[in-house]
Amino acid sequence: MKNFRIALTYALILLTTLTFAQSAQNKKLFKQAFSEAAEQYKVLAQNLPADKFPKTYFPKSNKYEWSGSGWWCSGFYPGSLLYIYEQTKDQATLTEANRILKVLEKEKFNTSTHDLGFMMFCSFGNAKDIDPKPEYKEILIQSAKSLASRFDPKVGCIKSWDSNKNEYLVIIDNMMNLELLFWATKVTGDSSYYKIAVTHANTTMKNHFRPDYSSYHVINYNATTGDVQQKRTAQGFADESAWARGQAWGLYGYTVMFRETKNPIYLKQAQNIAKFIMSNPNMPADKIPYWDYNAPNIPNALRDASAASVTASALLELAKYSTPKLNKAYFKEAETILVNLSKAPYHAAQGKNGGFIIEHCVGHIPQNTEIDVPLTYADYYYLEGMKRYLAWK
Repeated sequence: MKNFRIALTYALILLTTLTFAQSAQNKKLFKQAFSEAAEQYKVLAQNLPADKFPKTYFPKSNKYEWSGSGWWCSGFYPGSLLYIYEQTKDQATLTEANRILKVLEKEKFNTSTHDLGFMMFCSFGNAKDIDPKPEYKEILIQSAKSLASRFDPKVGCIKSWDSNKNEYLVIIDNMMNLELLFWATKVTGDSSYYKIAVTHANTTMKNHFRPDYSSYHVINYNATTGDVQQKRTAQGFADESAWARGQAWGLYGYTVMFRETKNPIYLKQAQNIAKFIMSNPNMPADKIPYWDYNAPNIPNALRDASAASVTASALLELAKYSTPKLNKAYFKEAETILVNLSKAPYHAAQGKNGGFIIEHCVGHIPQNTEIDVPLTYADYYYLEGMKRYLAWK
């Protein structure tokens, strides 16, 4: 028995040593990835028109697609630049971030979109922490006011998409915009922002999720009564399928909800979504999901690296709030995703991919747009995930 205990002790020491060695190796990999990202984004910046934002790039034709500042992805480019600067201290990267933030600032008055969290908090929200300026507080407060203007207490949600007067459309993506509202309550003392965020999350938790904790993409509420009148998809394979990025949005959103409220119902929700993702029989071995977990041509369906990057970043935060067993499982899953995103075929070679970092993302197959191309939010959440890994204690 004594010899067995000694052997077990040595085995545990060896396992711990190997784990630390692997972690150190991965941290080296991710630090190198940040250095490479700085050079990639210089390629992107050199090709970017002065008043535009990166949207995607088509490798076969060597052509870009840009957007204006009102596109929902406009905050990811400055946000990525700021993450890169934070890790590398590359001054050219910070200069470009400050330039594009000035182009984006006017969107603080935009009341036609629910995506002001993506647009303004992924950009100015990071800027206030990484390279703070006094004006950022006012910009973000006004952004929160604009976002809150889309809330309807009858429905209990922030409207996502404007449509005909009998419809009130809410998408799972909207969970990602609530962090801005929590911040606004902290800095202003106005609890209305907090209450809107909580109400939206509770309504979404009630109506968006199936018994297995997969989520619908779109809920169509009756604009007059607030009743649910349709549950469907827009970007997924089918109304009852599990669109991969939608599951990642939900996971990330409810993890933030627990961070900001400490209400255990949100922790449980996030953990249940994580279980659906991690135990899904259609999850590939490399943990980069198919664009929809129910895509009809699995295993030949396209992967969506953007869903993977969002999932990895979310799991690293969720791990901090969870039991040791779940902590280990979430960390390992996120680690596997980030390592695989850091190499071929998902990680672009230097100077390639139009300056984007991540390859093989899927935007909107039903509309035949942004299919198997780089996307700015894949880069952003990949960088955020690596940042969280590097800061892991």
